[in-house]
Amino acid sequence: MAEQMFEKKAPVASTRVAVHVFLLREDRVLLTRLGPGAAYAAGSWHAGVAGKVDPGEDVVSATVRESGEELGVGVDPVDLEFAHVLHSGEGGQDWVNFFFSCRNWSGIPVNNEPHKHAEIGWWPVGRPPRDMVGYCARALEHTLAGVPFSLYGTAAAFPVPAVPDAHAGGRRPPAPSGR
Repeated sequence: MAEQMFEKKAPVASTRVAVHVFLLREDRVLLTRLGPGAAYAAGSWHAGVAGKVDPGEDVVSATVRESGEELGVGVDPVDLEFAHVLHSGEGGQDWVNFFFSCRNWSGIPVNNEPHKHAEIGWWPVGRPPRDMVGYCARALEHTLAGVPFSLYGTAAAFPVPAVPDAHAGGRRPPAPSGR
């Protein structure tokens, strides 16, 4: 009888993991414009470095690898600063995105993948381009504000936005939706 309990397999989560790097120089951030043939958000600006974590690879190793592959820069793990984690459910795909910022690297950033990216460019950190990929813009905003975690394109919102509390004159989180 116990064997029958374990025969039924539970669904396996299909969450994918990605890494991103915001290279920072003074008050500017390096962003990459996705090429016209990109599978996602073609023509939009994105984090300077972005890529999937390979099976068996940790997020720091993936970040170092992707920095070299995409921009031709050498990044030492000690120079990476954890910035933000964003769980995205956008478009029916489940992604956990790790964002790092980096102020020290070796080499000069270049577009090493012109078949994927149209261009790279430095932008003022507080004024990214309007046509930036939504979840990357959210992560940059939260990175600059020191917010370590958020959700994007999911049923829930986090961090929970504050709303005015008419009774206390202050701010409080909204009431639960009853779900």
